[in-house]
Amino acid sequence: MAKAKKELGFEESLERLEEIVDQLEGGELELEQSLALFEEGVKLASACNQRLDQAEKKVALLLKDSEGALSEAPFDQDGED
Repeated sequence: MAKAKKELGFEESLERLEEIVDQLEGGELELEQSLALFEEGVKLASACNQRLDQAEKKVALLLKDSEGALSEAPFDQDGED
């Protein structure tokens, strides 16, 4: 029985994309292998972009004030005020 392909998370997708780039840059693959990896890479890049767009929309929603206007707030990476 074939298993359903599990969707990778953002970090896993990015990691796999880096592996694909390394393999393609190595130049030791046959044309068919290169094309298959390139196709996989394009799909992964698209999925990562979609996830980033979704995250950006969520952040924008969180930054809206009570009147619906967006307000800018600095992103504190260290969790410090």
